[in-house]
Amino acid sequence: MEERLNLGIAGRKKDQTRTEVTRNTFLEKSYELFSTRTIESVTMSEIAKASGYKDMTLYRYFQSKPILVVAVAAWKWMQVREENRNRVPNMNLSKMTAAEVFGFYLDSFLALYRNHRDLLRFNQFFNIYIQSEDIDRDVMKPYEEIIRDLRTAFHLIYIKAEQDHTIRTDEPEEMVFSKTLHLMLAAVTRYAVGLVYIPENGFSDIEELQYQRNLLLEYYKQ
Repeated sequence: MEERLNLGIAGRKKDQTRTEVTRNTFLEKSYELFSTRTIESVTMSEIAKASGYKDMTLYRYFQSKPILVVAVAAWKWMQVREENRNRVPNMNLSKMTAAEVFGFYLDSFLALYRNHRDLLRFNQFFNIYIQSEDIDRDVMKPYEEIIRDLRTAFHLIYIKAEQDHTIRTDEPEEMVFSKTLHLMLAAVTRYAVGLVYIPENGFSDIEELQYQRNLLLEYYKQ
């Protein structure tokens, strides 16, 4: 009896592992296709074939294309979130001023540009796709949770600023969050997809992005 129970548990673990591997294969291949083309141009059949599975298998994991697209976005942004968290242990945030933590937050956009330009391209396509499709609010929940996590992290900066006054708090928190998020994300995205003017003598993309980062930091510093 005990041996049969152990075999049953082992079987379930094996099935769970196989399920996770299959799901990740779909996410990885979808991300690869979405970020090199446009989301609208990629079909579910193409994704299934590129992943080595039949259409019906893909639909067992993701019942529709919008569900898959949102799952890919949430999956990739979660990876970036973990990267940022791994940067945090090397810093004692409790002993840093709000201005210093705010600088770290702005730096995360530069790190995103350096390490994940493919994600910035995908995110551009993602924004266009969700605006053109009538996607149910429940479908968007996994992605919205990522945004909520980012808002929570920013809230801690704002609370610290109210205590040490190294960052301005005369603007509402949501306004500061929205302004800095959209300005930095728009800037790194434009550079990632090549929507910038290139002078004859060339330019330094990192220097220019760093300049915008510094302008925002100086604007909000007390």
